[in-house]
Amino acid sequence: MSKLIGEILLEKGIITPDQLKKALEIQNSESATSRRQVGKILFEDLGIDRHAVLHELTTIFAIREMPVTADMITEEQINFITEVLDNHNDDFRAALIRNKVIPYQVAVQKGENVLTILCADPTNTEIKSLAEQLPYPKYEIVYDRLENLDGIINKCLSSRNEFFSLLDEIEYEDEEGPKEEVIDEAALDAEINQSALTTLVEGILVEAVRQGVSDIHIVPQPGNITDFNLRRDGKLSTYYSQKGVKPEAIAAVFKDKTRNVDRFERDIAQDGFIQKKVDGYLIRYRVSIVPIVGSEFDRKLESIVIRILDDRKVITDLRKLGLQKQALDDFKRAINKPSGIVIVTGPTGSGKSTTLVAALYSVISPEKCVLTVEEPVEYLINGARQLKISDKMTFDLAIRAILRHDPDIVLVGEIRDLKTAEIAIKLANTGHLTFSTLHTNDAPSAISRLYKMGIEPFLIAYSVNIIMAQRLVRKLCEACKKPSEPKDVDAARLLGFTDQEIEETTFYEAVGCEKCRHGYKGRIAIMEALFFTKEIRRLIVTAGEQVDEEALRTQAIKEGMLTLRASGRARIKEGVTTIEEVAAVTVED
Repeated sequence: MSKLIGEILLEKGIITPDQLKKALEIQNSESATSRRQVGKILFEDLGIDRHAVLHELTTIFAIREMPVTADMITEEQINFITEVLDNHNDDFRAALIRNKVIPYQVAVQKGENVLTILCADPTNTEIKSLAEQLPYPKYEIVYDRLENLDGIINKCLSSRNEFFSLLDEIEYEDEEGPKEEVIDEAALDAEINQSALTTLVEGILVEAVRQGVSDIHIVPQPGNITDFNLRRDGKLSTYYSQKGVKPEAIAAVFKDKTRNVDRFERDIAQDGFIQKKVDGYLIRYRVSIVPIVGSEFDRKLESIVIRILDDRKVITDLRKLGLQKQALDDFKRAINKPSGIVIVTGPTGSGKSTTLVAALYSVISPEKCVLTVEEPVEYLINGARQLKISDKMTFDLAIRAILRHDPDIVLVGEIRDLKTAEIAIKLANTGHLTFSTLHTNDAPSAISRLYKMGIEPFLIAYSVNIIMAQRLVRKLCEACKKPSEPKDVDAARLLGFTDQEIEETTFYEAVGCEKCRHGYKGRIAIMEALFFTKEIRRLIVTAGEQVDEEALRTQAIKEGMLTLRASGRARIKEGVTTIEEVAAVTVED
């Protein structure tokens, strides 16, 4: 049947023969228990338009298509959907949401009540079993676009969140009232015990997960105002400002919910974590609290930043990272060697952990002992033993301990200093595959950094397999992007485009629509993969007193490496992002 479906899609002109061949190869490479249908492989792995594939599949399977958007949903329908969700346990509700299945409405057909079920993929084999657990013996499965269902789910879930109805419940205090030099803990307790204030904090934690943000920033402002800023696709924006409530009270509520922090300590930095179920999933929140100075010097104010760790977003398939061909080929070669160091470099928030976790999942197997030492642990990795850092087990002690724990593969969260670097080198030279990160601007400068730490050039040359620098750029929304006319020739030249490339390239600009945020939706990586070939190793060994980064870069480019800017230019040519996005995260080659 897979071949038949592929042939129909081929006849319709939706895919090419090469794409069908590649999809069948991927399908045959998968285990029998996890083998996907060809249609799913086409839009998940090969980038074929999801709706174009599923639209044809609905025709093949005689499934009705019903275009329903969030704007079309009435209050009555929201109440029906949420009532059905509320009548089932968390696990079942989570399964419906995960599979994008919505019990939409009941209609009378031939004298019987028939439940219409909207779904984003009618070929999903789980839908039938989910439908049979709903309290309607007769049902019809109907196809709707994924983006439509996401909008409906968000609208229905948001209607169940008390956050949106509590804003008028909080009793605002007089902003011009007297300021207290000493914090009255009893008064603060009375303020934070307001159910509305507690629900506000709960609501922010829930909404941030549902909206797919990466970080929540809680920032006190003068005049008893607290800003809640959310980071979406790498950009911070104000989501909500709470007025008339002491920032200390809001901070205290967050601290009460956070493990490993002292609510009454306001003069030191603290780190902790929150665990909370949201829509049936256990979400972990990493909390950082630091004291800050405000315009009211008698106040003990704190800034809180919460990183959302949602294991559903973990990429376990290296192909889904979106690496460009040369980088992907070199990275695969590097991680499939029996030993050596794989280093991913870049600033905070550039996706280093995501790349390393995907790489680990590519090489983990029951026959290998995989150990990780991270501070803090961001994602739980199936099949790995993740060492727990504490006051008694410091990062340094954990690094030393892994040498005696018979590992095959090791992930060291960050090469921080000479001591960490030496242990990573020792692991690589004793037959272990080692993954780690560094904070440098590009791949060649990581070599200089190791050298300046005190690692001998010959050890760098023969221990490291690959160094990959990466950045994340925002992706243009496919629904509303438009060609940029006239072309910004000067900006394109500054980015390294030749006049011929400018003439041949269609540049796009962000517009903005109801499906995206300011014209962008999601992010994608640009990468600079410096694979250690014989010539690169020779240049490092003969470096003398100083590593020649420019010579390394020139040689790597000759061997096919794309610099960060070149990788960014390729993304622009693909119509994925804009000149502005690439220019914002890269420097001149």
